[in-house]
Amino acid sequence: MNEITARGIIGKLRQRQTPNRQELAWFAQGLADHTISDAQAGAFAMAVCLNGLGDVGRVALTIAMRDSGSVMSWKLDGPILDKHSTGGVGDCVSLLLAPALAACGAFVPMISGRGLGHTGGTLDKLESIPGVSTQLSERKFRDVVTKTGCAIVGASASIAPADKRLYAVRDVTSTVESMDLITASILSKKLAGGLDGLVLDVKTGSGAFMKDIDKARGLAEALTKTANAAGCRTTAVISDMSQPLAPALGNALEVAEVMRVLTVSPKGPLVDICAALGAVLLANAKLADDVQTGAEMIVNAIRDGRAAERFAQMIADMGGPVKFAENWARFLPEATVIREVSAEQSGYITAIDGEALGLAVVAMGGGRFVETDRINPAVGYSDVARLGTKVSKGHPLAVVHAGRPDRADAAERALRAAITIGSTKPTLPNLIYERIG
Repeated sequence: MNEITARGIIGKLRQRQTPNRQELAWFAQGLADHTISDAQAGAFAMAVCLNGLGDVGRVALTIAMRDSGSVMSWKLDGPILDKHSTGGVGDCVSLLLAPALAACGAFVPMISGRGLGHTGGTLDKLESIPGVSTQLSERKFRDVVTKTGCAIVGASASIAPADKRLYAVRDVTSTVESMDLITASILSKKLAGGLDGLVLDVKTGSGAFMKDIDKARGLAEALTKTANAAGCRTTAVISDMSQPLAPALGNALEVAEVMRVLTVSPKGPLVDICAALGAVLLANAKLADDVQTGAEMIVNAIRDGRAAERFAQMIADMGGPVKFAENWARFLPEATVIREVSAEQSGYITAIDGEALGLAVVAMGGGRFVETDRINPAVGYSDVARLGTKVSKGHPLAVVHAGRPDRADAAERALRAAITIGSTKPTLPNLIYERIG
């Protein structure tokens, strides 16, 4: 039997041959324990980016990266379910869906991330609540999931270490945009959670990374095929991101919007997308007879307050205020400068550049340009008008929340540039385009 070497694996890829499962497992372990050099990791990433791995190789790399660290196992009296979004603006669905699923009998050990580019991060949103820690020990993580039914945390150093290493290399070698590497990166971390079922929310539109629906569909198909082949029942939902999903962008502002849905007004796009995603998970896990019943279960859990109770318990378990659902407004930070921005002409809102708005929030201090940047959790936009809204001159378009007057000025300019007002009412996009898997 020939000895497995990094040079041999990279050579195979260069010649458009797919390394076998043993070779990819060896390479992933080498990434994790640093016996693979940065140069070899970069060459591997570039070879995969240029020549691909194919379906079999993509599955093998995903499993290898998952198994490069700890893989959790659970003994609970319900299915272990999770959700992943490819990212968008105003996308605070995880904060709503995790407690709703827990209220329906599932257990949700959600491993999430921080802001990336123009999109916000679920961990950053949670940490805008005073005292909340998203970096829990494995024992604490297990305790919260067992007791409350859900916990939303950051990945520990032991979860898919091969992915952490490879992702850092990809970022500096222009190999981020590889379908095979994107798929393995997303799924290796999710599958390390020991899941029984997964739903993927693949976004398309102006506020998404995948702005073209055909590319979104291609990613959804790659993810679902790979996850199912790796043993986790998975469905993808392709959803619209041609405007912010919630009428708020920014960490504390999005938490506030989630709490309004959970405690005051349980309706709107956030509830609709949660119902669509949760329905698939509950039906696949046999907690619901079918997708329609699953959707009704999710909506009922939000409307009758059970999801709010689970969310509040999770926040308390993770170091936040006790009974957060009862007094949430007093705990969330407020910006120094709060300013309404009104329309300068009459007409209909015909387009919203979600990416531009997301980048404007980052520029206000609500996200990071580099990893070491500190976030101001209070800044962003609230009360953002939606596509199709008929406005007259002076009608409010949104409210800017900023830390300084000059940043509020810049955010106002960015908002006006991002929102197009025309004379004809636009055709509104569907929230859900299709399900795959």
